[in-house]
Amino acid sequence: MSLPETLQIPCSLPVHADLSIPGSKSLTNRALLVAALAQGTSQLKGMLHSDDTHYMTEALKALGVTAEPSGTEMKVVGSGGRFSPYAGEIYVENAGTAARFLTAALGLGQGTYRLNGNARMRQRPILDLVQALGSLGVKVTDLEGTGCPPLLIEGGGFKGGAVEVRGDQSSQYLSALMLTAPCAPKDTVITIEGPLVSRTYVEMTRKIMADFGAQSHWLDPTRLSVKGGQGYRGREYQIEADASSASYFFGLAAIAGGRIRVHGIEENSTQGDLGLVRILEAMGCQVTFESGAVVLERDPNQPLQSVEVDMNSMSDVAPTLAVVALFAQGRTRIGNVANMRIKECDRIKAVVTELGKLGAKVEEFEDGLAVTGGAPLKGAKLHSYDDHRMAMCLSLAGVKLPGVVIENPSCVSKTFPDFYQRFWPLLVPATEQDRALLGQLGG
Repeated sequence: MSLPETLQIPCSLPVHADLSIPGSKSLTNRALLVAALAQGTSQLKGMLHSDDTHYMTEALKALGVTAEPSGTEMKVVGSGGRFSPYAGEIYVENAGTAARFLTAALGLGQGTYRLNGNARMRQRPILDLVQALGSLGVKVTDLEGTGCPPLLIEGGGFKGGAVEVRGDQSSQYLSALMLTAPCAPKDTVITIEGPLVSRTYVEMTRKIMADFGAQSHWLDPTRLSVKGGQGYRGREYQIEADASSASYFFGLAAIAGGRIRVHGIEENSTQGDLGLVRILEAMGCQVTFESGAVVLERDPNQPLQSVEVDMNSMSDVAPTLAVVALFAQGRTRIGNVANMRIKECDRIKAVVTELGKLGAKVEEFEDGLAVTGGAPLKGAKLHSYDDHRMAMCLSLAGVKLPGVVIENPSCVSKTFPDFYQRFWPLLVPATEQDRALLGQLGG
């Protein structure tokens, strides 16, 4: 179903729903790369089909990997750790995981590769990874001298060894090195310089490596060792539902009240973004973990309370919390998320700007923001910045606030193409006008 250029969000009474969420983008792209590097055939189940995973899949196919989709499954025939030459351009649009993971893995390849993306990708820094790869023997050139794509990567140089990489911009630089290292002939020892953001994603990487037969070990809190020559072994692999995508439905129940059960996520998940439910619990929601599901509920008669939180391990869901905070009592401070500025847009500035249009009292800091609830709010047309997470989180404001209109809602295709088709049926129209608004998508 195609989406209109702008979409007005209906206000909703308390919601009550059980739903399933598509597979995790972070797990899907890791599983795709590991399966592509493995010996043998893998069957990936519960895969996410979205723009980001599409660009990863198409890149791997261009590199000689067989990838055959069937519904939410994908059969991947591995390359044994060596990608084929490819004379064309590997295009990743604005898929950060694909860009970073492939940049490292192409160091194992058998050719010289050009990797590029869209205008925003050509503004997203990757120099720290480029320099780390250089110290391992992989020659990578940022062709415009900006420290961003487009890149020229000479394959065959990733042999392993000792390497240092900054941890304060993106954990994906570290994950990229880790995912590639088992296929190198020598052991790789990675030293992390400075604080590490999103450490939970590094543990996600370690787990999926182990699931495909490659072990890694922390030597101390800043050094990680990966044994060379392990490679990966193809296998059947179930991908967990996406906790980042689930955050919008947890946010819906927190704002509107009611009860939401999301299936396909375990309490011991490696997805750091699941930590949002504990923050919402501290704000006054009730959280229950069932076998293979998470339940969040809130009595609409009990007000939400403000919190002060460090969201370094879950910065992708910080915008969701900022919107929930509009409807809480007091000042909510979200800190230690400076890396939000190098996402699909500068998310700190974007959230501050768009919530300001609603009349919210919002403060911007270098490493985060603060939202004070209780200010008089008004509806407004909100810009999505061609950023899937901005569109989805800003939609939550419309659940309580009449007149919220989202520009370019179709940008959700990056990670959650049918978000609105799943979101819409959960809404319980507060007025006849809201009921009419549900008709925008045939609801």
